[in-house]
Amino acid sequence: MIASRLPSEFLRYLVGNGYQPGDRLPPLNELSKEIGISTGKLREQLDVARALGLVKASPRRGVTFTGYRFHPPVQLSLMVALAMDPQQFDNFSNMRNHLEAAYWSEATALLTDQDKEHLRALVEEAKRKLNQPRIQIPFREHRAFHLTIFSRLNNPFVIGILEAYWDAYEAVELNTYADYIYLQEVWDYHDRIGQAIARGDAAEGRRLLIEHFQLLHKRGVQIEA
Repeated sequence: MIASRLPSEFLRYLVGNGYQPGDRLPPLNELSKEIGISTGKLREQLDVARALGLVKASPRRGVTFTGYRFHPPVQLSLMVALAMDPQQFDNFSNMRNHLEAAYWSEATALLTDQDKEHLRALVEEAKRKLNQPRIQIPFREHRAFHLTIFSRLNNPFVIGILEAYWDAYEAVELNTYADYIYLQEVWDYHDRIGQAIARGDAAEGRRLLIEHFQLLHKRGVQIEA
């Protein structure tokens, strides 16, 4: 069985007991007896499970199973890579670009009318921020626009990578990049992408997506260590 290949008794316990998101686990002293390991070793294994995003612990509720998401381990590994070499963002960004282009038709076909309206509203809010006397960078809207497009995919691995990309985007401080002409161009593309999605023109939306990926590269943004 695949579960037997897991590297800790606690992970095997989680998988084998059929916990659902939100379920509370027994106290640590009970768990250690049930699993057959010391409390100290259990705490070490619990830290690994927390890093994987499988559980969370709080003084009041104890340990709670949160379910599986690909995002937490990808984010952790990516942040280590960026801390060692911020230029690795370019490699991750390139992978993310190919991933969005590859899944574009499948993802946009799943979007609801409500999703499409949400995309339109995000574009309007971003443009409102950019047209204020004191410009606000619409990073939240930027992240939400892209993640909304892929939100209906039933693929935790794709979603996890895309979520981690936006965490990295913020970590290397591209969310603070304030060239006004660049931002206007980005959101002009987003507006046209949203319109293409709304009318069901996946091919045109994908073409615009790929074009707009080149904007940051053309601006020559340097990522600082």
